Amino acid sequence: MEAFESFVAIALEDEGFVVSEAVKFPVTQPTAKSAYVETQTHGFEVDLVAARGDRLVLATVKSAFGSRGVVAEHVSGTTENIRAKKLYALLNNQTVRDAVVLGAAQRFGYRVDQVELRLYVGRFAAPTTGTHEAKIRDWCATQHVGAGPVQVLGVSDVVAKVVQAAAKKQYRNNPVLVTMKALEAAGLLKLALPDPPDD
Repeated sequence: MEAFESFVAIALEDEGFVVSEAVKFPVTQPTAKSAYVETQTHGFEVDLVAARGDRLVLATVKSAFGSRGVVAEHVSGTTENIRAKKLYALLNNQTVRDAVVLGAAQRFGYRVDQVELRLYVGRFAAPTTGTHEAKIRDWCATQHVGAGPVQVLGVSDVVAKVVQAAAKKQYRNNPVLVTMKALEAAGLLKLALPDPPDD
């Protein structure tokens, strides 16, 4: 499990999910051959799979720290950069996403309408203007699959959940949570549970 995926896993666990790292699902697609019909089957990897009684989440996780960031055209598949487009095939290739959602539902015993696709982003491209983030959120909102539109969560959403989990008194020997507690002990971070709602 990659570093940012570890943060996302904690955030999902805070929602009551049991989280598994990368799982591959076979998808059969036609090749580009024009002389005759040919198909190939490839395994498409889902970065994190999270399960609870009422919901199965298939999460694509892109940190993009130290790079340009996640680009809207790559996510939507409207780019001419084939390699970049394929990085988000679970989102922008309908054949792939339908096959993966159905395969996940059948493998883990859920209905298709209980399967949710999520995109977790560490850094969006052009973070100062927010143009790519807005385009990605708008495009994902139009993509209805399984339980509904593709959900987009940024680093602030993830870190808020992780801080909430780290603020709990129960000790867990988890690298992410121990790092947060170590930073608090060193006086570099303040961990606090949210105030209870008013009665």
